[in-house]
Amino acid sequence: MTPPIRVIKVGGRPQLDPALPAALAAAHRAAPRSLLVVHGGGDEVSTLQKLYGAEARFSGGRRVTSALDLDIIRMALSGSANKRLVAALNDAGVPALGLSGEDAALLLATPTDPAHFGFVGTPASVNSGLLHYLLGGGYLPVLSPVSRSDDPAAGATLNVNGDDAASAIAVAMAAEELLLVSDVEGVRVDGAAVARLDADEAQRLVDDGTAAGGMAAKLQAALAALEGGVTRVRISDIAAIGRLDRGTVLTRVGSVCA
Repeated sequence: MTPPIRVIKVGGRPQLDPALPAALAAAHRAAPRSLLVVHGGGDEVSTLQKLYGAEARFSGGRRVTSALDLDIIRMALSGSANKRLVAALNDAGVPALGLSGEDAALLLATPTDPAHFGFVGTPASVNSGLLHYLLGGGYLPVLSPVSRSDDPAAGATLNVNGDDAASAIAVAMAAEELLLVSDVEGVRVDGAAVARLDADEAQRLVDDGTAAGGMAAKLQAALAALEGGVTRVRISDIAAIGRLDRGTVLTRVGSVCA
């Protein structure tokens, strides 16, 4: 019997940790044909933007994206970040395969607000058949969130936030868990990581500004995954890949912030 599907999204900073490939390789071996990895790489994008004389701009934790920025994001995410992680996983003995949302229209996105965000999209559909095919073949898909636009008039390619992409993929694949790997142990309230949050509590943290920037984006993506039927969402660090009791667990209703 095939294990339940698990989607792990890895932020840019955790990708620099030498412990990451071994943690992902162990998770793949423990439950083969069930793991999908989505990655970001925001710091790498910002560094490359500076080299090109561009400035990183954000709104609500999401990157405002010009035509030049989009080319830079493609290079940084679908290029260097994706292939570096794939190479590290292959070195660890895992048959990892790198793709972006543009490949085979794996991820289609709708322009979010071109006047405000530029070439930024919200996930609209996922080619889940391709992902099931790859999993069935024993591969570990490693996915960049750069996506195809479902509105050619707005451009062929859109920048999609990695957390949003991972959430949409988890929903489309009926995943049992979405794990958002960051550089913190969990969602912090009053300076301490909390063990559990229900949907209402998570929304309040966004609304009152307790969670801002990238963490607000993670919570919004987590809420979308729960709404779409994903059983469990966690936000934590690399150690949580192998420790299912680590991090902040988000649930639809009925949990107590602790």
